[in-house]
Amino acid sequence: MAGMQFEYDEEGGTFFYFLISFWALILIPSTYFLWPSTEKKDDEEKKRRCLCQKCITKRENIAKEKASIKPTVIKIGLAVGWVIFILLAWKVSMIQLDYVEYDPFNELGIDRGASAAEIKRAYRKLSLIYHPDRETGDPKKFMRIAKAYAALTDEESRKNWEEHGNPDGPEALRVGIALPKWIVERENSMWVLALYGVVFMIVLPVVVGIWWYRSIKFSGDQVLLDTTRLYYYFINKTSNMILKRAVMILAASCEFDRMHNAEVIERPTDNEELPLLIKQLQNVQEKNKERPLCFAYSVKARTLLLAHFQRVPLNPNTLQIDQDYILKKCPYLINDMVNICASLVAMAMSGRVSQPPRLDSIENIMKMSQMVIQALDEKASPLQQLPHITPDMLRHFTTRKRDIRHIRDFVNMNHDDRRNMLRTLSDQEYKDVMTVCSQLPYLEMKVRTEVLDEEDTTITAGSIVTVTVSLVRKDMGDMFEQDMILTDEETAVEEAAGEVDGENEEENEDEEAVEEGNQGEVANAADSKSKSWDKNKGKGKKKGGKVKKKTKQVYQWKAAAQAKVESATAAAAAAQKTSTETDSPKPTKSSKAEKKEGQTEEDGEDASEEEENNATEEEEETTQETSSSAAKPAKAKKSTDDDDDDEDWDNYKMESKKENSLDTKKKESHLVHCPYFPGEKQEGWWVYVADRKHHLLITAPVHVCSLKTDEEVQLKFSAPDKPGHFQFTVVLRSDSYYGDFDQSQTIKLDVKEAKVIEDHPQWDISEDEDEKDKDNEDETEDDDSDYSSEDDGSE
Repeated sequence: MAGMQFEYDEEGGTFFYFLISFWALILIPSTYFLWPSTEKKDDEEKKRRCLCQKCITKRENIAKEKASIKPTVIKIGLAVGWVIFILLAWKVSMIQLDYVEYDPFNELGIDRGASAAEIKRAYRKLSLIYHPDRETGDPKKFMRIAKAYAALTDEESRKNWEEHGNPDGPEALRVGIALPKWIVERENSMWVLALYGVVFMIVLPVVVGIWWYRSIKFSGDQVLLDTTRLYYYFINKTSNMILKRAVMILAASCEFDRMHNAEVIERPTDNEELPLLIKQLQNVQEKNKERPLCFAYSVKARTLLLAHFQRVPLNPNTLQIDQDYILKKCPYLINDMVNICASLVAMAMSGRVSQPPRLDSIENIMKMSQMVIQALDEKASPLQQLPHITPDMLRHFTTRKRDIRHIRDFVNMNHDDRRNMLRTLSDQEYKDVMTVCSQLPYLEMKVRTEVLDEEDTTITAGSIVTVTVSLVRKDMGDMFEQDMILTDEETAVEEAAGEVDGENEEENEDEEAVEEGNQGEVANAADSKSKSWDKNKGKGKKKGGKVKKKTKQVYQWKAAAQAKVESATAAAAAAQKTSTETDSPKPTKSSKAEKKEGQTEEDGEDASEEEENNATEEEEETTQETSSSAAKPAKAKKSTDDDDDDEDWDNYKMESKKENSLDTKKKESHLVHCPYFPGEKQEGWWVYVADRKHHLLITAPVHVCSLKTDEEVQLKFSAPDKPGHFQFTVVLRSDSYYGDFDQSQTIKLDVKEAKVIEDHPQWDISEDEDEKDKDNEDETEDDDSDYSSEDDGSE
């Protein structure tokens, strides 16, 4: 372009500005995201840790994995990057800018208000120093001094400097390029083109191709697509899958085959160690001829899984490493199996699959997840999840005096009886047992069924039923903190305090029962039922620790908790009833009298019709008031429709947020006590609706992985096509804890016949509107004829 002058960076000054800017754009985000985070040391968590040998070795192994060389390499790389950034910043600070504003006064070292004599005196003084003929001469400096003197003494030069910033007048526009000039020279053009060709035509396509080739093998859950096809085939083939069959299919996953996964290690010692391990185990079914269940990798994985279920010790240098690798992959694979079962059920409902997988198959797969995390067999006791509890000790749990088969029964015991039963354990081991019990989850599940419809909320045939499941998670130690890890002195003090409080509570309850009447008596009777563990404490103190013979202990803690909740609700209801009776006794009587009068009056038809009209008007007014109060009070009837639309839109957005909340939440809940599982495991829960009668899965299981304190899950399914009474079950199943923590609630649906809509407001078209439409059509026809006539005339 004319008037422009391109200047390349010959000295490399501006290039460093470009380089430091580009380097900062890469270095700062990389440091923020890649710098290894340090864990916060919490003393309370250390106190609550289990100190059994398996947990200690597991924590040491995890610490070794986290303390690998990778974080050190990342820190060194980022440190080198910041050193380079500091050097670039120092280099930029030392560069002298070429393009600075020309100031002749600055060149001569005088003020802007200097006179002509002062300018001349400064010029002579500097010329004596920097003249080229002098020993201290500097030609470049002398040229700048002479130019500055001319700019201040010559009128034309001074005018050019004041207007254009240059004594010589306006200059061409200079465009600086932050690249050295040798890049665009003709001699080096071939090398530059070759470099561009290598980077953009070879390196970049190869990198993208490798990434695409690796990512296309996996699904969204980081499971190989070949494994997903394998699961589809076998689950569809065997709709009624037993647990042993599910273990065989899990072991046949392609993640354990070296042909599909290069991380798998095949050792020569497997030919010697695996046959001995197979003889030690039972029901390995290594002679199964079904492909790929008969492959060597599948048999090895199945053997290691069965050894894990039976807690068989392995060689730590060979088979134990392979077993840990398999176990770390299992949670993702089992979750994928559950999702495939749900998709097959949906495909069966649409007719794409002949038979859906039975509910027992899906629950067996979920149970397999519990077995993998806790290292328990199919028929193992849930008490073996606790530390230091061995199968030989379980015979002391079921005797003539007691029948302890679940962890909740174990926690419900008296402290003295529990310590006596575990007398073979040391104090530290007993403390480990109770510490783990205090951290176990205690879940409260509330279920609500509804039909989200504006006009009619009744459940009709084919309507969409929404099941809202509210989950509240607490530690079991919070529920039974009075009976957790107490010394003998603390227990004695608590027993004495409990007796005094019990007497005071009984006296207060008697007084309240006299005041409130029968309803208050029922509520206080529910409150006066002392907790089962308090009863056991009192009996143990009076009778010297002797307990009555019980054939079986029911979950008394649950009954006590329910009784407490029911008593609180009953007391609140009684208080409300008494307040309403005392505040408004007259309107109730008048309403009854009006009902009686309405029943006795038979001849007053006109009066009854007027009353009905008034009643309907009152109902309409109340509905309008409720709708206006929900949106904005004191508005006209025309604005109520707009407000309702806005409210519906807000409700829709809230529902969409609830549906997507589980996907966007961070998958972090509580750590699971699983000493035999090689890695850390967060608590997870499956929530779904099932039909126990027909052994069918109704809704896809929702995997809740962010339950810290409370969570709400919505499950939607279509009601049966025929009216009647139907019964479904809402199931909550853990993916980490074995057996004791699964819950279920029964919901009953009274399905009505679907209403047949004969007329709809949108379908009603009045005669006036029909006539208007006809008139409009006639007008359009006339207009078309006019245009056609004009066209004909023009032709």
